[in-house]
Amino acid sequence: MILLVRHGETQWNVERRFQGQKDSPLTERGRRQAAAMAALVADLVHRDGGDWRLVASPLGRTLDTAAIIAAATGLSLETDERLMEINCGAWEGLTWTEVSAGRDANSRHWTFDAPGGETHEDVAARIDDFLAALPPEPERRVVLVSHGAAGRVMRGSYIGLSREAMLDLDVPQDAIFRLQNGQIDRLDCDPAE
Repeated sequence: MILLVRHGETQWNVERRFQGQKDSPLTERGRRQAAAMAALVADLVHRDGGDWRLVASPLGRTLDTAAIIAAATGLSLETDERLMEINCGAWEGLTWTEVSAGRDANSRHWTFDAPGGETHEDVAARIDDFLAALPPEPERRVVLVSHGAAGRVMRGSYIGLSREAMLDLDVPQDAIFRLQNGQIDRLDCDPAE
């Protein structure tokens, strides 16, 4: 089983900026979101009783979220660069409005086209490599703390979605996803308003 968590809200999320592999701090709301997700993860991990791992992207926003989860679960924190967010190249730090000018703002299909950034195939290759290195189900028990685009790619890869369908997946910061037995379940947390 994989419990997939996206980091809590950041200042750049509020400002609608492309973060990519740059960082901005969690907001107070983001810390509350992380705490709510941590409580849900702790409940699931403790009820399961198996040997769990906690693995996060090494970026600051995921490490801050993972530290809150580690405190709630008692799990040791590992990092893996394959869980990092897409590199958005020249777009990192720019607002959605700045980047979407002249593009279909309702489509995410162009978000993997940043000058100097990673392609969908680049992100999928590293996510697939990470997934392939995990123990098989049912022995697999890992909590992953990652990002919006990377999490979409992981969920899409896990159940074999097309790129187009994967791009339409939601990326909440108040829910976790359980990937188990070839299916994905969304588990909502208590609201962190």
